[in-house]
Amino acid sequence: MHTHDDKDAEHHGAKLDFARDMSYGDYLGLDALLAAQHPLSDAHDEMLFIIQHQTSELWMRLAIHELNSARDAIGAGDLAPAFKMLTRVARIFEQLNGAWDVLRTMTPSEYTTFRPSLGNSSGFQSHQYRQIEYILGNRQLAVSKVHEHKPEAFQTLSNELDRPSLYQVALIRLDAAFGTETVEPGRHTGTWIHRDEVQALWQKVYEDPAKHWELYELAEKLVDLEDYFRRWRFNHVTTVERIIGFKRGTGGTAGVSYLRKMLDVVLFPELWNVRGAL
Repeated sequence: MHTHDDKDAEHHGAKLDFARDMSYGDYLGLDALLAAQHPLSDAHDEMLFIIQHQTSELWMRLAIHELNSARDAIGAGDLAPAFKMLTRVARIFEQLNGAWDVLRTMTPSEYTTFRPSLGNSSGFQSHQYRQIEYILGNRQLAVSKVHEHKPEAFQTLSNELDRPSLYQVALIRLDAAFGTETVEPGRHTGTWIHRDEVQALWQKVYEDPAKHWELYELAEKLVDLEDYFRRWRFNHVTTVERIIGFKRGTGGTAGVSYLRKMLDVVLFPELWNVRGAL
């Protein structure tokens, strides 16, 4: 006897037997994905905490994929696809911002019921987040030590430091358009420091967008990306303060005060400073 659901599936031609064919769950590896949540306490909210961070790591994996491809495209002078990729990364950070909204439904009282289970684990130890920072040009070498116990992740970060950052590649393209050499193509570490000569070139772009349209659009895509990235950082600080106040982080950082310092990091300073010079 057919149920209503069976008839509906038949009516739409839906395939029901996947004994020999790849299904939705097979393609996505859902058995492994949905079995990857292992709370260490009986606290109801630990599942929320685990899933929020796991999904954030998945979004960061996609962001790294897009950023690497965008960097390659910019380096090759193929800017149109890079624009699409950079827009996508900005929207990924919009998704990551939304994740903080879900986590903020957890109160301090609820967090304390499972916080001891975290031990010394902390988002500070996310090698993917560190890789994004490195790609974007904030290359603090000292913190990479926290990843040494994971040789593959540590090697990925070391390899990244040997590549020009996304912003360096953009500035090399800027130099090529004006016949200048304001940026060295080699290894860059530390935080990018504002350069007057770079800002002067961006100012020429902004003063005549029609003449320099591709560079103008590149500049705005980078500003949009940093805009969303800043919002993610700000929401991170707000969420941590709301849940643990000014306690030290589980990974040993100063918690909120450390995260607030990160708000002062400017990835593409010339693109922000040029606005006041126009």
